[in-house]
Amino acid sequence: MPSTVTIENLTVSQCLFDFIEYEALPGTAISSSHFWQQFSKIINDLSPENQQLLVKRDVLQASIDNYHQDNKPLNFSHYKQFLADINYLVPSVDDFSIHTSNVDNELALMAGPQLVVPIMNARFALNAVNARWGSLYDALYGSDAISYEDGAEASKAYNPIRGKKVVTFAKEHLDQALPLVSGSHTQAVSYHLTEQQLMVTLTDGQQTALKTPSAFIGFTGSINKPESLMFIHNGLHLSLLFNDKSVIGQQDATGLSDIVLESALTTIMDCEDSVAAVDGEDKVLAYRNWLGLMTGKLTAKLNKNGQSITRTMNDDFSVQTLNGDTVTLKGRSLMFVRNVGHLMTNNAIIDSQGNEIPEGILDAMITSLVALHDLKGNGEYCNSSEGSIYIVKPKMHGPEEVAFADTLFSRVEKALSLPSNTIKMGIMDEERRTSVNLKNCIYAAKDRVVFINTGFLDRTGDEIHTSMMAGAMARKADIKLTPWIGAYEDNNVDVGLACGFSQKAQIGKGMWPIPDQMSNMLATKINHVEAGANTAWVPSPTAATLHALHYHKVNVFALQKQLSQRKAANIDDILTIPLAENTNWSVAEITAELDNNCQGILGYVVRWIDDGVGCSKVPDINDVGLMEDRATLRISSQHIANWLTHNICTTEQVQASLEKMARIVDKQNASDTSYQAMSDDFSHSIAFKAASALIFKGAKQPNGYTEPLLHQYRLEKKRQLS
Repeated sequence: MPSTVTIENLTVSQCLFDFIEYEALPGTAISSSHFWQQFSKIINDLSPENQQLLVKRDVLQASIDNYHQDNKPLNFSHYKQFLADINYLVPSVDDFSIHTSNVDNELALMAGPQLVVPIMNARFALNAVNARWGSLYDALYGSDAISYEDGAEASKAYNPIRGKKVVTFAKEHLDQALPLVSGSHTQAVSYHLTEQQLMVTLTDGQQTALKTPSAFIGFTGSINKPESLMFIHNGLHLSLLFNDKSVIGQQDATGLSDIVLESALTTIMDCEDSVAAVDGEDKVLAYRNWLGLMTGKLTAKLNKNGQSITRTMNDDFSVQTLNGDTVTLKGRSLMFVRNVGHLMTNNAIIDSQGNEIPEGILDAMITSLVALHDLKGNGEYCNSSEGSIYIVKPKMHGPEEVAFADTLFSRVEKALSLPSNTIKMGIMDEERRTSVNLKNCIYAAKDRVVFINTGFLDRTGDEIHTSMMAGAMARKADIKLTPWIGAYEDNNVDVGLACGFSQKAQIGKGMWPIPDQMSNMLATKINHVEAGANTAWVPSPTAATLHALHYHKVNVFALQKQLSQRKAANIDDILTIPLAENTNWSVAEITAELDNNCQGILGYVVRWIDDGVGCSKVPDINDVGLMEDRATLRISSQHIANWLTHNICTTEQVQASLEKMARIVDKQNASDTSYQAMSDDFSHSIAFKAASALIFKGAKQPNGYTEPLLHQYRLEKKRQLS
């Protein structure tokens, strides 16, 4: 057993205690005795309320299960009244606007991509925070955003045909974002500065200016030979780099060697769905990386092209204006930290009654303590220019749970001697009881909310579990076509705008899950911007740079003014259960559905259990790499559990599919020398047992969550490894 320390009636893992004492507390002006006294009191006072909220979830779910079993076929109006009677659906509060203050521009006044990364991986975290700026040329050249056809294939050596396609695409973007009074950037032979403005000389000798001269911000280098030119469009910066000695610059009449876009304005450092943190050791790794990000000292060593390099956080940088002033721009994304929700406990700290403490309380206290280093200027860099701490709070069910998180944050602020509402809250709209009561949820945190975001996968998983007893759900792909999805996505924007989010806070949309399909993303993810969201999730720095193009095409804040006048989404649509209209599927169709779900579950779970990897690019049944986290696992396991409940399939069919798909997943991982094949011995593979349990015990899991079983089996695996 790991060694522990007893303090203030708490039993604390030695590794966590040491981290707090010797790494997190120094420099905060918070004494050890004060910290532990206050933390113990918060745990004592709030743990019972946390537990009561979870009990209410179970009571509501039992009532809904009983209702569906007793009321078939479903009468919608009767069902809706029932939800109101049991206080699942609550009366809407009066109209209001959020009162959040001290919000950084990246959240309030700017619109752009948002990265979400597992905080336990230092390299990923650094890549993400440094993705504030990205090379458009590199993003295009290195992805399928540019076709590989007609001699434009990607190769180790530079392909000038592909390079020409990249430059053509990029300059077409310049014509859209930075139009000239006459001509095109493709005709430019020089960019030169006068004392008043930027001028562009075209191939015919004509000189022209920008249609919007104020779009030009400043330059680096000399006024006679600038090394870069900085612009702004729709609130996002973009920079033209010049180097006539480089391979690219030599081929451009102007010496243009790259276009750099302001890309990931914000990054969520994730302690939740994308990590596998099951004990004090894991939590310390997450917290230590968060500390490194707050102090600017986080580093990661990696091998690149045979050389060892150390990755660090990017510096801020400056450009000079034509009147001699200096404009400084941030080199890094503004960082949120995503805490866990209210459900899980963690053995990192045991309370006076011998119980693991709620992990959400643990996260709130320690991630806020660590963020004090940013507020006190202890690091080389500044995260929040406004003196705020940004925490995303996931998986909350309804306004009472948001109010509890608000209380928790208030208690943490008092314990750390912070002004009220220093800790800002991001609310994930990913549970059904939150969706249908979203206005009330926002109201419960109206003085600190800075973010709402839809999450299709978790939301669908909760949809299935909530209505588990109502009947068999449609096939997974068909669920996306049912009315509640569109209403849910629209409602998130409608309610956010009605509550005054525009130019005060973020309205976000979910992840692009296929990191290798950037052409497809460019074609379709603009839908998130056109829906009125001023941020949306992307899986990589490359995706962030390419998604930034969408925010140049659409002025989101102007669009939000228009959308605020539309008819609001219908709550009845959101409450419509995505039941199958006809369940006469063939054996082949049922098998295909099971195989698809089982393969996805196994491919993700085997890495979670065996390697402690909470988010990775997992090949699907067609060998397409998908960014997977617990949300995808929740929907797949709940879908099979629902079909088992309603006898669409049998236990034997599911077991056969699991074993068949385990062999496929094993083959997909065959090149990994450390991989432990599940199919070698199903009865002793902890990963296989975990995947099976998620399905066969899925209907009984609290709200269909995967965390309890994943944590149980990961801890078993860690014991085996030790």
